Amino acid sequence: MPSKSKRRRAKTSPKGDANGDHLVLPVMPLRNSVLFPQQVIPLSVGREHSLNLVKDCEGSDQQIAIIAQREAGTDLPSPDDLYTTGCAANILKVFDMPDGNKSVVIQGLFRLRVREFTQETPYMKAVLDVLEPADIQDIRSEALVSNLRTLIQRVSELANYLTAEHVSVLLNIEDPTQLADFAVSALNVTVEEKQKILEILDVAERLEKVTVLYNREIEILELGSKIQSKVHGEISKTQREYYLREHLKAIRTELGEIAEEAEEIAELRDRIDSAKMPEDVENVALKELDRLSHIPQASAEYTVARTYLDWLVELPWSVTTQDELDLKRAKKILDSDHYGLEKVKKRILEYLAVRKLAGNQKAPILCFAGPPGVGKTSLGQSIARALGRKFIRVSLGGVRDEAEIRGHRRTYIGALPGRIIQGIRKTGSGNPLFMLDEIDKLGTDFRGDPSSALLEVLDPEQNHAFSDHYLEVPFDLSRVMFIATANFIEYAPPALRDRMEILELPGYIEEEKLGIAKHFLVPKQLDAHGLSRKNLRINTPALRSIVRGYTREAGVRTLERQIAAICRGVATEVVSGKHKRRPLAVAPKGLSRYLGPERFYLEAAERIRRPGIATGVAWTPSGGDLLFIEATHMPGKGMLKLTGQLGDVMKESAQAALSYLRANAESLSIDSEFFAKNDIHIHMPAGAVPKDGPSAGVTIFVALLSLLTGRKVKNDVAMTGEITLRGMVLPVGGIKEKVLAAQRAGLKHFVLPSKNRPDLSEIPPHVRKRLTFHFVTETAQMADLVLTAPRGRRTRSRGKSARRRRA
Repeated sequence: MPSKSKRRRAKTSPKGDANGDHLVLPVMPLRNSVLFPQQVIPLSVGREHSLNLVKDCEGSDQQIAIIAQREAGTDLPSPDDLYTTGCAANILKVFDMPDGNKSVVIQGLFRLRVREFTQETPYMKAVLDVLEPADIQDIRSEALVSNLRTLIQRVSELANYLTAEHVSVLLNIEDPTQLADFAVSALNVTVEEKQKILEILDVAERLEKVTVLYNREIEILELGSKIQSKVHGEISKTQREYYLREHLKAIRTELGEIAEEAEEIAELRDRIDSAKMPEDVENVALKELDRLSHIPQASAEYTVARTYLDWLVELPWSVTTQDELDLKRAKKILDSDHYGLEKVKKRILEYLAVRKLAGNQKAPILCFAGPPGVGKTSLGQSIARALGRKFIRVSLGGVRDEAEIRGHRRTYIGALPGRIIQGIRKTGSGNPLFMLDEIDKLGTDFRGDPSSALLEVLDPEQNHAFSDHYLEVPFDLSRVMFIATANFIEYAPPALRDRMEILELPGYIEEEKLGIAKHFLVPKQLDAHGLSRKNLRINTPALRSIVRGYTREAGVRTLERQIAAICRGVATEVVSGKHKRRPLAVAPKGLSRYLGPERFYLEAAERIRRPGIATGVAWTPSGGDLLFIEATHMPGKGMLKLTGQLGDVMKESAQAALSYLRANAESLSIDSEFFAKNDIHIHMPAGAVPKDGPSAGVTIFVALLSLLTGRKVKNDVAMTGEITLRGMVLPVGGIKEKVLAAQRAGLKHFVLPSKNRPDLSEIPPHVRKRLTFHFVTETAQMADLVLTAPRGRRTRSRGKSARRRRA
């Protein structure tokens, strides 16, 4: 035995960068498996660092180290993600795969232990110690080997994965070390357990551990065999029960109980006749009814067939509501339910007018896009009331299963139709107003793509014969008026956007919020809290103060919560007896009593106190918002640092702005040596909020220009626009939301690209009157518009005054 061990070590002598009593080898992480000495296994190599290792070592006699990962799901493992004990290996063959990966055949050589890692890229290298187990040959080891061989034969009799070839190889191994390694590698155990065996150097101890694993595997396999026998017995029992049911059926026929089943079948037949189904659907229902009549009631199949027939007969195949086509009535309902939203109301009245003139037509697919709280869902309810249709709403937020839309096939236990058919059945009408809420939050995973299933629902050319997986018969959805809602329409799948008419609800201005609060929110909250105008009155200045100081949103949800907080406080005073009988009039000064100190203020004027700070505006799914950009400099070597969790587009805008300033330093009165001696840091507050987009290019340029020239930015100016490397100002989107954000913040001037001038037509006239708009085509125009006058230079107005005084 010792001579064989010596010959084996001679054949697997270490090859690598030797350094004393250890080796320096490339390290390949291995997941879901452990390599043992003398074992030959194929590997599929697809990770970049492993491909780099194979490329460098292919065709040479370079040995590598194979070390198992602690967690198989780690795609880019670090040294901390690997075990400390592994196995040296030779690369025997390398095959190129069609998908760009490689298939590598490796052979384990001897055990290794990591001393330290020397590199991590392009692949890991480590300094490793060679671990040589001591050869033994005593009575104890022979007993362990003999017992292990017996266990291997027993496992092969119970398990399918241990084939006769495996058993033959294992039983012919004489070396105890190799037998322990090969036996555990062939066993169906976890990576952690195999790794523990790899780390044991004492051969006798290793044989004991492997013996324990084989004994445990035998117990598991024997228990599984018992369970299988029990299941077989249950199947026999089911067959016996079927035989007894047939006898019972004959007995019930003699007793007259079968007549009750016949009565139920007759009732279902009458319901099918009265449902007025299409001819092809009625044929399917009658065929299913005939099959039901031959199924015993005690059978599970009877319940499945009966439920299917119930769905067919309860769907409104021919039941519809008559549309109310009175435009004056519809306008009155829309105006009473919603303040503002003139564009959407106009589109609904246009639909009614066309429907009245053209008669029956395919219903349009409308999509209300806007931030939360602007009334998208409640607007759908108002449209249904104006049309005289029934209303059903389905939330699609987080839906990832295609079966939620199309339904499950009846082969599944507990199968049901999808949400579309369920909603139609619930309304009991074939032409309801169906609201698909949060269509931009649809998900996709292994269960299918719900957005693809919605294509048939929302396509007017296809939905006249919509097929649900559960029903498996066509249902006409062309009479249904679908309305979708979305916070960010860009997140909705493009194919769905193509099938919808998008109506944007950008948000409410201050006057609209005041109108909504007076006519809707205050009466609603007074009634909800058991109050009336005899107890509480909130005057207009107080509502305006709530809008300005306690809310900062595009919608009115927070405004309603603040009004509810006031009502709760007054209700508490009424119940406790503190409130007098006369109505309590809440004024602006009394708001802090119920709402606490103001949360928002006109921060633009306070934040822009020194050069290097500029006010921009950004578009968000919840409306427009102010975006402050700060810049500072410090001694350095011309480096640019960006912070605030910025996206790639915003980083590129900052680099473009800095490059333009450096290229035009002389014309902008900037010291050209400044850039070589200073580092520049650009920061956007609210660092936890991701920010990206081209709209901040102009604001970044102005902040840098203010910093480098020492001129402060005017505190009543907002700006937006994309810049180029040559100083051009390009148009951007979301102008309406941005202008409303600037108006809410109390700013007076707005700078935007010249090509965005047509977008001002979407802004209400009274908002345009409150802001002065400045249009620019180049960044060179920005300095005099947004920066204060340089020190020592008189402004143009002062110069004219001086000339008049001299005259």
